[in-house]
Amino acid sequence: MRYTRFILLFCLVSAATVQAQVRKYSNEFLSVGVGAKALALSNATVATTDDVTAGYWNPAGLTGVRSNMELGLMHSEYFAGIAKYDYGAIALPVDSFSTIGLSMLRFGVDNIPNTIDLVQPDGSFDYDKIKSFSAADYAFLFSYARKSKIEGLSYGANVKVIHRIVGSFAQAWGFGLDAGVQYKHKQWAFGAMGRDITGTFNSWSYSLDDKTKQVFALTQNEIPVTSNEVTLPKLILAASYTYIYNANITIRPELDADLTFDGMRNVLIKSDPLSIDPHLGVEVGFKDMVFLRGGVFNIQQIHDFNGNRIYTVQPNFGVGLKFKNISLDYALANIGSQSGIPYSNVFSLKLDFYKKKKYHFE
Repeated sequence: MRYTRFILLFCLVSAATVQAQVRKYSNEFLSVGVGAKALALSNATVATTDDVTAGYWNPAGLTGVRSNMELGLMHSEYFAGIAKYDYGAIALPVDSFSTIGLSMLRFGVDNIPNTIDLVQPDGSFDYDKIKSFSAADYAFLFSYARKSKIEGLSYGANVKVIHRIVGSFAQAWGFGLDAGVQYKHKQWAFGAMGRDITGTFNSWSYSLDDKTKQVFALTQNEIPVTSNEVTLPKLILAASYTYIYNANITIRPELDADLTFDGMRNVLIKSDPLSIDPHLGVEVGFKDMVFLRGGVFNIQQIHDFNGNRIYTVQPNFGVGLKFKNISLDYALANIGSQSGIPYSNVFSLKLDFYKKKKYHFE
């Protein structure tokens, strides 16, 4: 039980070490992805996304929503159910040229025991003093997409608001912008997505009582003060081709490449300051009703037990069912940054709503 207090210390200290500096890994919960379809494709979807999840992947794709309103939901759990990841979004076409959307994400760990007040001044233990708190990250994305006068070309942007909390001890607010384009011509599709194009700024504030400050001092941890962090821009380039095998079967591969400019990362193509992380996904559709999906990503170079450098890759898999206005997708996906981390079962649901036609009789 006494070790649970270090969860609180870890959450606060990791947030406090920023001190107005640029971090290579910031707001990483926004890199997980949304929708079982995209996760099964190893996030290779920037060029072809055309439903409510486009508000996250590439807002330009929201122009592909054909219904009067589209709703998307997803729930998944990671690390043996300790962390829960939830997503909900709505897309509403304004007219035949433009669409708006709202996406909401939460990645959090709940019911973390706070044992700061467990030990009483006389050395006894009072278990009634144990309270629980949550460490959670929230994101709200407000999207707008529009078709251009050039046939097949659309563009869109996100305004995103970030809110991160560690119980009542710390919280952060952040703001940023994304922008994307898509171009589709015949069976080809191309996309580009700029994440955090102006840099996404998070400002942390802390509220610690005297007992918590005393614990920090006794454990030789720095007492956190107001601080800021910046998420640097990332550019994603993507291309896809839809191969029509016959009247019933289509095959659509897509290759995406994440370009980061914050120094060398452990990815396939690495340099300073530019690193390129490719990921590939393939979807096979049958009568636009049943879909098989797979993808590979997170290509890294590591050392094996003998000290030799080897490359590792993480595959994802999934299936999808579509019937009228309901789409149900499943993915067996790995969001971890290292091999061996357990896979998670991800389910997502998409619903299309249509206005009823009014009939006039004379």
